[in-house]
Amino acid sequence: MARLIAIGDVHGYTVALRSLLGLVAPTRDDTLVFLGDYVDRGPDSRGAIDLLIELQQSLSIVPLLGNHDHLFAEICAGRLDLRDEWLRFGGAQTVASYGRVPEDVPAAHLRFLAGCPRYFETEHHFFVHANYDARTSIAEQPGALLLWQSLRDRLPGPHESGKVAIVGHTAQKTGRILDLGYLKCIDTYLYGGGALTALDLTSGELWQVDQAGVRRAA
Repeated sequence: MARLIAIGDVHGYTVALRSLLGLVAPTRDDTLVFLGDYVDRGPDSRGAIDLLIELQQSLSIVPLLGNHDHLFAEICAGRLDLRDEWLRFGGAQTVASYGRVPEDVPAAHLRFLAGCPRYFETEHHFFVHANYDARTSIAEQPGALLLWQSLRDRLPGPHESGKVAIVGHTAQKTGRILDLGYLKCIDTYLYGGGALTALDLTSGELWQVDQAGVRRAA
């Protein structure tokens, strides 16, 4: 049976992502929705994007844009002059991964980021990186909400569509998902020593690994 699987914020931990995918064992019938933040903070942003590009060749994946990805792409394009702030925000690790930025960033990586959508909807769920307005259609959500607003700053109510929201961005420092029924946050603080999480929205099955790719009890 085809599965719908959400995967939380990767943040450059390619070893963890490969291990998690090994546990999930996705097939061509499955849809994998990545909730963004592939770069910054972890040691291998370049490898994480390489792996996602590779996955696109054989699987059905939806890689949402995260705020870290957006900032990285804007800096590479010369549209933002926030380099010093970005380096403190986790960008230093991304520079170490690539070498010179933007000179050593492959064009394929920038095309990948440019193609990342800001939301994805199915019959029963919608997926965004960060947050949403419960009274606004998903297609008309403000960009600042989708990419940047923490759930700790504003916790939304159930969306008017009746669909369940699947989000990342707001790191759950317990290492466990936040499950409010109408909203599930699966950023489980990988970069801070927590876990990378995959959630099968078809069956409810949950997988977690740590930074080294070791499976954790979910």
